[in-house]
Parts: sequence; structure tokens; C-alpha cells
Amino acid sequence: MRTGLRLGLVVMAAMFGGGDLAIAQTAKIKLGFAKCAHCLPMSLIPGLARNVEVEATGFNSGNDVLTALVSKSIDVAQVTYLHYITALDKGFDVVAVSGQINGGSECLSSAKLNLPPEDWAAFKATALKAKSDGQPLKVAASRGNAQDIHMRGAFLKQGIDPNKDIQFINIPNPSDHLPALQRGEVDMICSVEPFASQIRLAGAGKHFVLPYDQAAGNLTNLIVTRSDVIASQRAGVQAVVSAVVELDNKLIADKGPWIEVINKLTGLDKTVATEALKNASPDPAIHRSQTLAIAAMMRDLKYISKDVSAEAEKNMDYSFLEKATAKVKNDLGY
Repeated sequence: MRTGLRLGLVVMAAMFGGGDLAIAQTAKIKLGFAKCAHCLPMSLIPGLARNVEVEATGFNSGNDVLTALVSKSIDVAQVTYLHYITALDKGFDVVAVSGQINGGSECLSSAKLNLPPEDWAAFKATALKAKSDGQPLKVAASRGNAQDIHMRGAFLKQGIDPNKDIQFINIPNPSDHLPALQRGEVDMICSVEPFASQIRLAGAGKHFVLPYDQAAGNLTNLIVTRSDVIASQRAGVQAVVSAVVELDNKLIADKGPWIEVINKLTGLDKTVATEALKNASPDPAIHRSQTLAIAAMMRDLKYISKDVSAEAEKNMDYSFLEKATAKVKNDLGY
């Protein structure tokens, strides 16, 4: 029997060749990510992942990435904590396996608003007067993305009801935010990097706040997958998470590759890319308690229909991060 088995392996090796046999056994993972400054480094994962073949695809928005994951077009997705909560609210099978990079949100006001930076009292007074005059301020974002929720949470904390005190304008593609401010179509916009820096450097809008004073803080990106992918391709998921941890460590030490990839994939120049990275921080941890706070805030804002805190906690799998970092989950955001 043993002689027969060895003979069989020799025949297979002869048929495939050593290299071909290795390729035949390599796991394959389809990875999706959105096109924003803190998301684009995910395009570097295929070059870092070991013992897995990663096909990385860029999508216009986190909503598109989430749709691709739940429809099983991809296996692993970079989305936001807010998409994670939204998916659980809708009953989708998503499992958080790693953080990635946080930050990237900025609220910018039009020049005609003449609003001092960080002056919430002035903004609230302006918004309430405009409302009483019958011409509420027009405030824009891309509905449902992290910047939209960050802005709404920050407004609510300052006593400004985003559903009643302003007129919300949905501009789905962040690249359209700059011309909307330039044309005077909106008074304020909460955009994502690198487009926020592009708006500021072009003089189309002025910095108002980084809207991180709310339950989500500056948390933005999560790496998620589905339970069936974990069951069938655990090694592939582990390879991706390990590559994300390695990538984050590299970007903390040297932002050069990050600037290059923004320049390459968005066409924005390196000055804009460099500015954008002042508002971003690599962080592979999964922040459990803040995730539960985000779920509560999204329920208060009526972005989800029910309490999903139990599902949010249940669907966090720290085992991949623990293996990638050689740390325990209590040191990884649990």
C-alpha cells in the first residue's frame, strides 16, 4: 500500500510538475475594497499575502463592496463599522475578522457661510436661523457611508437634528462633492479623504470639524467575510488578515507606498494624497465596545430598525488577528 501511494504521488508530480502542483493547491480569495484614501492600500494585499492567491477589486463605495460580499461575488471585504452594523440589521451573514485604517472624515463649509472652524455654537445658530427663515442649510454627504453617519452623530450631540434642522443633500459619488460646493449647491459637506483634502486645497470649502465627537469616534474600516468562507477557506482568510496586519505596520513606518497608491488609483496628485493621510491611522484592531456604541447611535438615528448589539458581538472573530499578531483579543480591541 505504501509503495502504491508513493508511486501515485510520483505520477501526480510528473503530470503536474512541482510548480503546477503547488499552484493547484493554492487557496484563492476574492477581495473587495472601496476607493477612498484609507481603503486604497487594500490594493497592495495581493503582493503581501502568502500561500494564497488574492484577486483584489476596487468598488466605488462601501455599499457596493458590501453588496458584492453578501451576494457571494467576493469572499472578503473592506467595509466600515457602519456597513457591518447595517448588514447585521438586515440579517446578512457577515463576520468581522480585522480592522484596517480609521479616520478620513471631514466637514467643510462653503465660503459664503463664513463659519469659524470648530465653532459649533455659530453653526447651530446659523442652522436654526436658516430653518426659521424657511431656507434650511443644505448639508451634503454620500448617504450611508461613514462620513454621513459621523456627521449625523456629531450634529445630534451638538443639539442639531440632522433630520429636521437642515436639508440633507445626497451626493453618492465623493468625487462630485467638490463641484457641488464650487457651484454653491450646498452650504456644507462631510466628505471622505482624499476628496476632503482636494476640496480644501482647491479653495472650494473651508475646514469646519473632523466629526469624531460621537459614538463611532474616528473608527471607519473593518475587514469582514462570511461564515461559509471561514468554513471552507479558513487558511485564505487567515492569509488576508495577516497581510493586513503586515501592511498596517509598513504604513505606520513609511507612508510612501500609501501616497503612491492614492496617486495611482485616483489620479489626484501627491500633494493631495500627503494631506489626506494627516487624517488617517492604520489600526488592525476590532473595537468591540465602540462597535456596540455605534449600533446604538445608528438606532437612535433610525439608520437601523432594531437592537443588533448581540449579533455585533457574536459576529466578531478575533482568532485570525490573534494568530497574525501573536496577541490575545483583550489587546486587540475586545
